Amino acid sequence: MLQPFRRWLKPGGWAEKFFIRAEKMSKGAIFDCRMCGQCVLHSTGMTCPMTCPKNLRNGPCGGVRANGHCEVIPEMRCVWVEAYERSLQMPVYGKDMHHIVPPLNRRLEGTSAWINDFTGVAQRPPAGWNAWLEVKQP
Repeated sequence: MLQPFRRWLKPGGWAEKFFIRAEKMSKGAIFDCRMCGQCVLHSTGMTCPMTCPKNLRNGPCGGVRANGHCEVIPEMRCVWVEAYERSLQMPVYGKDMHHIVPPLNRRLEGTSAWINDFTGVAQRPPAGWNAWLEVKQP
């Protein structure tokens, strides 16, 4: 149904600029979104994993303190502790917390995650990722 609008979603076009501004104003203000271009808020308890000082996207590092705080910024609660606690309260997407997501495609930083999802760009792994997976398969 939305396919006719796909031609307006070209990189750098007016629609992308509009969506980037809208995402910064909404997700930035509400979730401290860092505009990675591959949003996973729904699978991290509505906690942006890019706020982790180490930018970890698939779970906490080994340095989470006993009180649930970050090893890099001790006064900050670990992003992943918060993500886990919040995911328990999400009846629909809460279990997505246990899925491993592909590494972040850094080329998408600063772009619209909404457009990237709609066009399928966000679902494509970074260059070389598929070749690496094929080597690691038994």
